[in-house]
Amino acid sequence: MSRSRVAWVALPAALALTLSACGGGGGGTTSSGNENPDGTVSIYGTEPENQLLPAATTEAGGSKIVDALYSRLVGYKAEDGSTYNLMAESITTSDAKVYDIKIKSGWTFHDGTPVKAKNFVDAWNYGAYAKNAQQAGTFFAPIAGYSDVHPDDEKAEPTKDKMSGLEVVSDTEFKVTLSAPNSVFKTMIGYTPFSPLPDSFFADPKAFEAKPIGNGPMKFVSRTPNALIKLERFDDYKGEDKVHFKTLDVKIYSSQETAYQDLVAGKLDFMEALPPSAKVGEKYKADLGDQVLNANLLGQSAIAFPLYVPAFQNVKLRQAVSMALNREQITKTVLAGSYVPADGFVPPGIEGYEKGVCGEFCTYNPEKAKQLLQESGFTGKLTIQSNQDGGRKEPLEAACNSIKQALGIECEFVGATNFGAYRQIVNGKQLTGMGRSDWSADYPSIENFLNPLYRTGGSSNDSNYSNAEVDKILKEADATADSAAAIKKYQEAHKLIAKDLPSIPTWNEKGIGARSKNLLAAKLTFTRDAELAAFRVKG
Repeated sequence: MSRSRVAWVALPAALALTLSACGGGGGGTTSSGNENPDGTVSIYGTEPENQLLPAATTEAGGSKIVDALYSRLVGYKAEDGSTYNLMAESITTSDAKVYDIKIKSGWTFHDGTPVKAKNFVDAWNYGAYAKNAQQAGTFFAPIAGYSDVHPDDEKAEPTKDKMSGLEVVSDTEFKVTLSAPNSVFKTMIGYTPFSPLPDSFFADPKAFEAKPIGNGPMKFVSRTPNALIKLERFDDYKGEDKVHFKTLDVKIYSSQETAYQDLVAGKLDFMEALPPSAKVGEKYKADLGDQVLNANLLGQSAIAFPLYVPAFQNVKLRQAVSMALNREQITKTVLAGSYVPADGFVPPGIEGYEKGVCGEFCTYNPEKAKQLLQESGFTGKLTIQSNQDGGRKEPLEAACNSIKQALGIECEFVGATNFGAYRQIVNGKQLTGMGRSDWSADYPSIENFLNPLYRTGGSSNDSNYSNAEVDKILKEADATADSAAAIKKYQEAHKLIAKDLPSIPTWNEKGIGARSKNLLAAKLTFTRDAELAAFRVKG
């Protein structure tokens, strides 16, 4: 999800041109007809892994709910991820280390209480405090005092429950002091964990989890596990990303194929991704016509090696498996050209992307792969674990077949029922084989593709990878105020990660979603999400 640190809202020209060149005018389609401002929109969903709290949710199923419930200081434009002030009146700094943040007055939570500066400070402290075990807690690491509330050693006790770098100045102003200058911070705070929380959360967290109260364009109505999450427009919402319909039904599916059938039949209004069967021979174009949505995504698919499994600690085995993967064939056949082969851990479209960082180890070479396998001494069976829903099964089965053919050893796809169940396995460090580890940018920065996934203790470090030199370079990059110099540091870390190969970059997705005929307009964002403010319901 890179930019100039002087003009925070601007993306580099090359990136802006790349993103605006995608089809569908940034992912939107429009048809003629009368609009119903009190209509209902139904969208495809998967069962959330965690409670619907901003810092607890880092996966797709929960994120689409949380992003609708809560608004942050800055927002991201759907087309290219450029930032704009949302709840922030102003964000100023003279040194990229101390930030003065003023928030707009008149905003309220869904319970009618005003959103104050303290609601941001309290929420950020809660998210960072290790004992609260919030999945996205590490995103607060740049703030001074983070190490006091979230020690690097998971067994160590926090010495404080609040970060020293957060100071409430008034109801509409607070100051953030970072431990070092940071070139990404002002963009980073548009990500979900940086949402405010109302006083009612701290008064009764359990009651809040059952019925969350946000400050976003949609408010919570009800939740039926594994079936439906219902939201409703918050009419007092002050943001420019207001919605133009009344009710949002997030329908939970265990099968992407079933959801697609409902979409074609008009029983579902939006899918951000289509199943592999719909992409074969571009069948979706015949099924949906001008209802297809396109966007240039900033994301990547990968297969992680859980390094707590002894066999995967051998780098030659990791290299062998990666070289046994015929990315070109799988993206052309099973994925029907809707993905392209990945050649590193940072995708094209991100400033700082360098072609071919993964080098020969991301290039199909069955002969060299067999040689490396023999040198590794591994003789067992390989497995790839993932959720079975969301169209994930087919390409990973194909990956296993490619590994079998190239290496001459057994490989099996092992599917969890749904995405939430799979993420519980990953986050509990219970993987017994390789695991799918896809990533969609939270915000458009090279930093977002490295820190969360490959820094020791990162929030989405599925491989449990730890390299002191990588950590050191990432820390230096984080503390570099100049954007161009910081990117060079991140690139340095990227090259070291590629050498270690803690996961296999597989393919990068082209954004292909769709709307039903019930919608006059819809848009797909650079994060492969619904841009709810763009939706219009047919009257």
